[in-house]
Amino acid sequence: MTDIFQVQPHDHVFLGPDHERAERRTWAVIVLCSVMMIAEIIGGALFGSLALIADGLHMSTHAGALLLAALAYTYARKYADDRNFTFGTGKFGDLAGYSSAIILAMIALLIGYEAVSRLLNPIPISFNEAIPIAVLGLVVNVASVWLLSGGHHHGHSHGHAHGHGHDHDEQPRRITLGRGILEIEVFEDNVPPRFRIRTGTTLLPAASDITIETIRPDGRHQHFTFEARDGYLESRDEIPEPHAFVARVRLMQEGQNLEHELQFEEHDHGQDHGQDHGNGAHHRDNNMRAAVIHVLADAGVSVLVIAGLLMARAFGWLWMDPLAGLIGAVVIANWSFGLLRDTGGILLDRMPDPRMAEKVRKVIETEGDRVTDLHLWRLGPGHLGAIVSVATTGPHEAAHYRQRLAGFADLSHVTVEVQHASSANG
Repeated sequence: MTDIFQVQPHDHVFLGPDHERAERRTWAVIVLCSVMMIAEIIGGALFGSLALIADGLHMSTHAGALLLAALAYTYARKYADDRNFTFGTGKFGDLAGYSSAIILAMIALLIGYEAVSRLLNPIPISFNEAIPIAVLGLVVNVASVWLLSGGHHHGHSHGHAHGHGHDHDEQPRRITLGRGILEIEVFEDNVPPRFRIRTGTTLLPAASDITIETIRPDGRHQHFTFEARDGYLESRDEIPEPHAFVARVRLMQEGQNLEHELQFEEHDHGQDHGQDHGNGAHHRDNNMRAAVIHVLADAGVSVLVIAGLLMARAFGWLWMDPLAGLIGAVVIANWSFGLLRDTGGILLDRMPDPRMAEKVRKVIETEGDRVTDLHLWRLGPGHLGAIVSVATTGPHEAAHYRQRLAGFADLSHVTVEVQHASSANG
């Protein structure tokens, strides 16, 4: 007999928790770059400055690369519920990141070619015109980095400053509700432990519309109600130790009573139950990463160019300007390679975290059962998919193993296949 159970088969929204904020900030940077582009081209035409026009055209390529990121965010959000995308649209950002990496590689080659050409055949430089333009470009890039950096900041800490033997750095448990995600965590950062509920892409529910009932291994039950705080909900009562229980979340949404079960477990330091603490590869928003790298690359080149121009003007070292460009090309090429490697692996469904796979295997095999097949891949920022085949001689069905895997907050789409002894032996 084979029993198959899939977690939340009705929902395939695997976007990052900051998706909409990242989208808005990317469009804001595009507007900034477009305004600068138009101003430089018009100013260059009015004042007869070819350098100003050239920098305006360069700014247009900058805005174009960011447009790719913004369109990926918009398209992924717009079609998040389209069932034609079997595992959702969470990979659109990685596809855009891969494309941006190719563009960055081409830019690095062009800068490198131009730098070598100028080293071999130096040309006169209009310092009084070039230096202010480079400074202006740097200012725009710094402003762009500042805007983009807010797009992938969660706005709250996952870290905890305790030393009493728990793994307090694990990710909040997630509940997907249509287009939104609720994040539920046991928060105890220098305060008594309480449940906190936050949201990344939807409005917080009213405090009166949600309750949590904890069920401990010894059968004890405890009910928690909530109060609204500044941007989150917090349970009125403290959570007693140990923090090992099933949390039954009941939520009233659009006239419907919804119920979800989450598993919380105590862990020692160093046993993160497969969590990557929000900084691991499968939590990265590679679309935002590509946009930030593009802007940082431009800012880095601007700094090098300014330094090269100043030294060339001060000491007559015309070779400093192309040398700075060559160094910038090498740096951009290195960033491009890293982005290509990471996004390419995701697009090809490469194993995102071997440690996670091993811990999933250990959790399933604690009672003598055996994992015969395990597939783990990334669905979107902070979302992993898993297919697990389990061979067992016991009576457990798929729901039992689903409950065991509920402690992994990053497993957003899990299919469990159970092969009992009768079927395994034919």
